[in-house]
Amino acid sequence: MSDTPQTPPGIQGYTPRVFSGIQPSGDLHLGNYLGALKRFADSQNQGIETVYCMVDQHAITVWQDPAELKRSTRELAAGFIAAGIDPDKSILFNQSQVAEHSQLAWVFNCVARMGWMQRMTQWKDKAGKNSQNASLGLLAYPSLMAADILIYHSTHVPVGEDQKQHLELTRDIATKFNNDFGVDFFPITEPVIEGAATRVMSLRDGSKKMSKSDPSAASRINMTDDADTIAKKIRKAKSDADALPSEAKGLEERAEARNLVNIYAALSDMTVDAVLADVGGKQFSEFKPMLADLAVDKLAPISAEMARLMQHQDEIDATLRKGAARARAIAAPILAKTYDIVGMIR
Repeated sequence: MSDTPQTPPGIQGYTPRVFSGIQPSGDLHLGNYLGALKRFADSQNQGIETVYCMVDQHAITVWQDPAELKRSTRELAAGFIAAGIDPDKSILFNQSQVAEHSQLAWVFNCVARMGWMQRMTQWKDKAGKNSQNASLGLLAYPSLMAADILIYHSTHVPVGEDQKQHLELTRDIATKFNNDFGVDFFPITEPVIEGAATRVMSLRDGSKKMSKSDPSAASRINMTDDADTIAKKIRKAKSDADALPSEAKGLEERAEARNLVNIYAALSDMTVDAVLADVGGKQFSEFKPMLADLAVDKLAPISAEMARLMQHQDEIDATLRKGAARARAIAAPILAKTYDIVGMIR
């Protein structure tokens, strides 16, 4: 976030609080770091409470190998910490340790409508023509996501393009709950607009997003790559034969060139125009070593710390338990009040 979010009209009285969750799907890469983890680390010193969650319950909407799910969850936690998220400043935990998420999700399952769920783009994309064989969890995924957010009375959620529809549904569920029970209990959570996100593309094809599913390991920089591997992948990244332009407009029809400049800009906390003011006129034979050095300087310490943490999994687990206890201290009273509103005797 570039600025501390301001509590917007309609949710005064709630503690300003940001929530965000990431699925532990394994193989964190540069796109995950620049698009999420780096932003999270930058935002935690801006005077607003930050809650970050590994959403392992969302992960099992499709079958997961249990041992791999545990490994991926710990690796994601290691990535959060190594990227600069301080577990003393932010609340950091895995979703399944805070039972209130799924308990509130059941209430929301009874508030949300089937038509709302079936309209979700991700449901259509993931279930496809085989929807009768998709898990019920996959259909109800957005209701659990709403519970993830609202169990903390979160006032703000960072959203990318693929999550805007889910946040809109969260707002719909909060509104319907409040209207159904005649209360003003759940906030109508606001999206955090973070400006132009760095869209990190494949190092082998600038028209495709960097992805762990790409069969070519050379297409992505994994956050577990060591310094030599990072440098080698940058130097072998696809580029073109022309010199770099002096302004961003000159990158419009040059997908690979634009991708490498965008990565440099994001890693150096510069604008694209500021980068091109420095490197305009250079050939890629000069620019790639500059980018490789920068990437190694910024990323190698993260991969080294992730590797260290993964050798001390008890340290990761202790951090997640501590974070879960802090999360439950917020969530439990909100769930209790929800049950009171709904009419449940406890």
